[in-house]
Amino acid sequence: MTRALDAGEVARRINEVRAGAVVVSNDTDVWVKLDALVEVANFLKDTPDLDFAFLTAVTAVDYIEYFELVYQLLSMRRNHSIVVKMRVFGREAPVVPSLVDLWPGADLQEREIWDLMGIKFDKHPNLKRILLWEGFPGHPLRKDYLG
Repeated sequence: MTRALDAGEVARRINEVRAGAVVVSNDTDVWVKLDALVEVANFLKDTPDLDFAFLTAVTAVDYIEYFELVYQLLSMRRNHSIVVKMRVFGREAPVVPSLVDLWPGADLQEREIWDLMGIKFDKHPNLKRILLWEGFPGHPLRKDYLG
């Protein structure tokens, strides 16, 4: 069975590489700053004893005041996992860096989040709707969608 790493320990290691990148952590989650996402993701993937080579899932939750992005990472070689979260503020045009270059499996998941939540992934190679048609008015998983 895959074991979840101690998020507090992972957070400490992240902050050694990029001071202040972690907002908070608990037993299971590491919360990072938006501007540190790409650097943190690279660290988690490229550090040999962490080896998070696989992005299991990325999803978004609308809390009205902010969006929460949740990245579930897995190391199959080391048989461990971690959850990385961050808050994205601003409802008009929220933008997050794409992680497709790092984990190609993020491609369709980022497109789905864009389509249904309206969060743009900067530098995504093909950011377009995946479930709804081009020209669809709005993003239907937002809590303020009136469709």
